[in-house]
Amino acid sequence: MSEKSSQVIRCKAAVCWGYGEAMKVEEIQVDPPKSSEIRIKMLSASFCHTDILCSNGFPLPVFPRVLGHEGVGVVESIGDEVKEFKEGDIVIPAYIGECKECEMCKSGKTNLCLKYPLGFSGLMLDGTSRMSIRGQKLYHLLSCSTWSEYTVIDSNYVLKIPPNLKLAHASFLSCGFSTGYGAAWKEASVQNGSTVAVIGLGPVGLGAIEAARIQGASKIIGVDKNGRKKEKGEAFGMTDFINPEESGKSVSELIKEKTGGLGVDNCIECSGVPSLVNEALMSTTPGIGKAIIVGAGNVQSVEINYLSLLCGGNLKGCVFGGLKLHSDLPTLLQKCTNEELHVEELLSHEISLEEINKAFQLVKQPDCVKILINF
Repeated sequence: MSEKSSQVIRCKAAVCWGYGEAMKVEEIQVDPPKSSEIRIKMLSASFCHTDILCSNGFPLPVFPRVLGHEGVGVVESIGDEVKEFKEGDIVIPAYIGECKECEMCKSGKTNLCLKYPLGFSGLMLDGTSRMSIRGQKLYHLLSCSTWSEYTVIDSNYVLKIPPNLKLAHASFLSCGFSTGYGAAWKEASVQNGSTVAVIGLGPVGLGAIEAARIQGASKIIGVDKNGRKKEKGEAFGMTDFINPEESGKSVSELIKEKTGGLGVDNCIECSGVPSLVNEALMSTTPGIGKAIIVGAGNVQSVEINYLSLLCGGNLKGCVFGGLKLHSDLPTLLQKCTNEELHVEELLSHEISLEEINKAFQLVKQPDCVKILINF
């Protein structure tokens, strides 16, 4: 182990001390990477609605913790067993791994990996943390914790980016936009000439619209109560827009009106609003349609129309849009580099780490799409 990779680093990070509390930018300690890990100096990070959920205890109420799961950074040091990365590599973190060897990876049916699972515990694979503050353990957010000047991640949750990919775009592709894109591409398997509805036109929903366009969907219906999202959705390929607050009808009724009463081939729910899970199911064509649930909500259960399921309705959840870190995500990075994606349309605000609490207010503004955090 090099002298650099054996040193503890003191740096600034946004720390959440408890349920729903404001972030506090404080000095923390970041340990050296262990054998299969890398320590990353963050260059940029971004803000996702999931971070709000996590500040409220999702998926587990572990505190204090360092939030953030989107970002891009440079490898500062590596563990002894790391072969795929070297100091100076520009990388993005992910919260899902891919070993390509376990039963799940080989199945071809899921992107969940048994060897590198979702880090819901807030700890590294060995059950410990690499972050602390004044001698107290800090929990990670999944396997990332990008709202810190430095973070340690197992190398199997990290991906190199093309050298000419813009940092902001790389950060946006590390979760939200890619999740939506994958939901339409991998989970829904949108076909040429098919019909698609996307509920919730944030970065995830816009990613789903982009993929539906590229896959050749003939009708792409965007649904959002924010009328300002119409123009943004059209930039990504949306053909029709529905603002449910302009009508007394349900979302599923409005979508069916746009499709001659049949419903859509695929409905992708990206808002995380519990009641819209059922609306997504009800919006699909009986027997052949598929509802893909992407949006995360801070609830444990939702009500579903059982008759829709009995009549052949298909309801499927997904993680990270079904994308595999090493097998699929590089395709999106290359498409972005080739300017096939409209990722530049996502950026609406830029802030510093010290202004992190401002992000929680900016995200409520009608014109907010994606917030970039600069270090």
